[in-house]
Amino acid sequence: MHSELVHKGVFMQTIQVKELMVPLAEYATVSEEATLGEAVSALEKAQQSVEANREKYRAVLVLDKTGRVVGKLDQWTVLWSLEPSYKTMGNLRETSRYGFSPNFLKSMIDSYDLWRKPLEGLCRNAAQMKVKEMMHTPTESELVRENDSLDAAIHLLVMGRHQSLIVTRGEDIVGVLRLNDVFNKICDAIKACEV
Repeated sequence: MHSELVHKGVFMQTIQVKELMVPLAEYATVSEEATLGEAVSALEKAQQSVEANREKYRAVLVLDKTGRVVGKLDQWTVLWSLEPSYKTMGNLRETSRYGFSPNFLKSMIDSYDLWRKPLEGLCRNAAQMKVKEMMHTPTESELVRENDSLDAAIHLLVMGRHQSLIVTRGEDIVGVLRLNDVFNKICDAIKACEV
């Protein structure tokens, strides 16, 4: 029966986002007043509590004074924050989708004088930066409802090239749906089809 559902395309529609999401209470979080150094420590601490059969977390959610999620600090954002000149180049999350040539991208290093300072110095400065100065505020395309089907979430992950989605229940944020967990579920479905 299980492989029949997979073959008929029903499998992904029967799984709801909440079945795969990481609940907010289990995810790494910091205050928007925290420093990048504190965010890295919170991420490390959260990674230590991850079950052995699950992938480690790759982001920290940022909370305002009321405990509401207002942003996300993912791996890309941290690397972007280490080089201050990136801020002068506009919205790099959007421009990365335009398919610039490798030669053009390499030329930007010289044009914008990127990564000229020693990484150690950049990291020392960034460690003291406030999370609210560097966090990414999730857009509408990064939000998925907990009762949505997995296929709807996959569509958002693919089209937005997101590593994770923020899961909502009404107006509240209740968790994170990670690309790794979705991919692993897909792999299980593929293996079931082989039987």
